[in-house]
Amino acid sequence: MKRIWQIAIALTLVSLVAVGSWFAGANIKSPAEEAARTAPPKASPILVPVEERVLASDIVTRGTARFGLPQSILITPSALKPLNYGVITTLPLRNTQFAEGDIMLTASGRPIFILEGEVPAYRDLAPGLSGNDVLQLENGLDRLGFDPGSVDGTYDERTSAAVTTWYISAGFQPFGATFDQLANIRALKQELAATVNKKLAADDTAATARLVVQAAQDELQATISAAQVTVAAQIWLGGGISLQAVKDAAQAARTAAEAAVQTAIDAQNAAEREAKAATDSVALLTVDLETAQLKAGVKVPIDEIVFISTLPVRVEQINCAVGDKASGPVMTVTNNQLAVDSSLALDEAPLVKPGMTVAIDEPDLGITATGVVERVADTPGTFGVDGFHIYFEIFVDQTSIPLEGISLRLTIPVESTGGKVIAVPVSALSMTADGTSRVQVDNNGSLDFVVVQPGLSADGFVEVTPVDGTLRPGQLVVVGYEKKQ
Repeated sequence: MKRIWQIAIALTLVSLVAVGSWFAGANIKSPAEEAARTAPPKASPILVPVEERVLASDIVTRGTARFGLPQSILITPSALKPLNYGVITTLPLRNTQFAEGDIMLTASGRPIFILEGEVPAYRDLAPGLSGNDVLQLENGLDRLGFDPGSVDGTYDERTSAAVTTWYISAGFQPFGATFDQLANIRALKQELAATVNKKLAADDTAATARLVVQAAQDELQATISAAQVTVAAQIWLGGGISLQAVKDAAQAARTAAEAAVQTAIDAQNAAEREAKAATDSVALLTVDLETAQLKAGVKVPIDEIVFISTLPVRVEQINCAVGDKASGPVMTVTNNQLAVDSSLALDEAPLVKPGMTVAIDEPDLGITATGVVERVADTPGTFGVDGFHIYFEIFVDQTSIPLEGISLRLTIPVESTGGKVIAVPVSALSMTADGTSRVQVDNNGSLDFVVVQPGLSADGFVEVTPVDGTLRPGQLVVVGYEKKQ
């Protein structure tokens, strides 16, 4: 029995040793096995497809929208009016639109019209004046349908009549003769009447003087004839009176008659000079009166008209209030062209040219629009930008979206492939030691390099042209590697 227990114990010990040896053998690793077990997992390639797309390189900046061509509206007091300036009685609201012939505001109940013209109003327009400002007035009247007659830059009676019709159609009386002009006309009329009477009297005196000259000349001829008869009779009769005495008496009578003729001629010349002077005075006074009457016709005071180079315009800002003096800058107007002011970095400015299209948006506000580069400044630091930037202006294409005063994102395509090209992500492109560019392509599990010629790069992609292989859209290229977990 003891023998059996000894055998059982021995078998148990052998079993335990065998199990321990198996366990130890299963958990003991060689250095190579341990290195293989602890090595990092093999990285796998990250593959993306080759694309066919249009590439464009953009400049992105920001700018604020505004309306273009701001102009200050100035009122210059008129010398035709007693106080020289009026008082503002009505004003428009901001964003009010004005077309040609509209009344912008009123001063002391008088209108201030707007017409198209390059030359600003600089004087009162009155009959008898000529110039480009008169030509602008005539052109404006003609466009509005008020016939000014010949559009020749001269303010005549037809122009005055057209102005009268214009004012009345707008509900205002035209501006006629001033008190001083009427007083001058009355004085000229009185002076002309007196001068006409003087001329009539001088004409009568001259006519009488001509008759006196004729009578004196007739008397001289009679005296000469009588003397000749007396001398002839004395010679024939041979009387007691000496012939010489008769001749002397005849000569004395002739001399007296000739003196009378000369006196009459001198009186005639004086009378005719007086008549001519009176005639000239009447002619001059007549012209002066006609001119005064013409100038006293309907006129356009300088403070009742504004010339703007381009119409229509909108009111941007009001600089005065009702009751203020109607003088100086009263408001600012702009045209209806939306523009965006922005700036470019010095290295970007040479790439942007007038005429380039611009994408305008503001994602947070859901705004999208388009525009065109209107101008790029020649030098940095102008139009309110700093010395490290170049100002440029964009005209916004017509849109119903109110953009004024909004800061907008501006995207300007400065380069483009023009059409679809083969493109890969920039990270797919690598360079060898000799400067050759290449991409790694997956060919059914095999990664092969294809040498390429890179082109335009934009939006994280680069245009590639295969040099010694092929690339097609959808083919996979390596952009990196990732480790398996």
